[in-house]
Amino acid sequence: MDQFIVKPLFGDGPVHWYTITNVTLWMALGVVAVILLMVTGAARRSIVPGRAQSIAELTYGFIHKMVEDICGKEGLKYFPYILTVFLFILFANFLGLLPMAFTPTSHIAVTGLLALVVFVSVTVIGFVKNGTHFLELFWVKSAPLALRPILAVIEVISYFVRPVSHSIRLAGNMMAGHAVIKVFAAFAPLILMSGIGVLVTPLSIVAIVAMYGLEVLVAFIQAYVFTILTCVYLKDALHPAH
Repeated sequence: MDQFIVKPLFGDGPVHWYTITNVTLWMALGVVAVILLMVTGAARRSIVPGRAQSIAELTYGFIHKMVEDICGKEGLKYFPYILTVFLFILFANFLGLLPMAFTPTSHIAVTGLLALVVFVSVTVIGFVKNGTHFLELFWVKSAPLALRPILAVIEVISYFVRPVSHSIRLAGNMMAGHAVIKVFAAFAPLILMSGIGVLVTPLSIVAIVAMYGLEVLVAFIQAYVFTILTCVYLKDALHPAH
């Protein structure tokens, strides 16, 4: 699990809250990648788009439609933040697949902060927009009256568990995938006792390639899942009544 260890970028001292670490570096690279994509995609806009413009426009349209479909027109004012979160997680996931790279989204400290910001923001939006009517989110009017208090307790618990599940899902999937790839990589070189040298087992190589391909898919899916859950939570804040 040494690939997930947080290390200072300069020196070998202890890690403090202000220490520049490998996590800091790769998060910064993710931010730079997001900026380059959107700036490059919008720099030379044309009727027949180039590659960068096509990717930027497809990403923009994909998230815009997601927000509008789930949250409605009212949710589009929060579209810039949701697009930023999606792109940051997406690039952090993809950059973490590079050899010798570090995956910030494999750490619960990173995904937990992202989930906590979403949770606090959505809660504040819910109370600002709806006042005390936001509490109707926890009162299931369609259920029998006798069951409503019990369901209300369940709804409150599930609401406050949101940032935990929101963050662990992303971090757990990214960490598990990288760990499995490393396990297969450890089986790849087979030291022969006869002194011939190192024989790379084809089965391990095939497994590594397959897992790497799966991780590319997972990197996108986890960014998508985190974003769509953010939209669902925002919808609950904008329209809290069951």
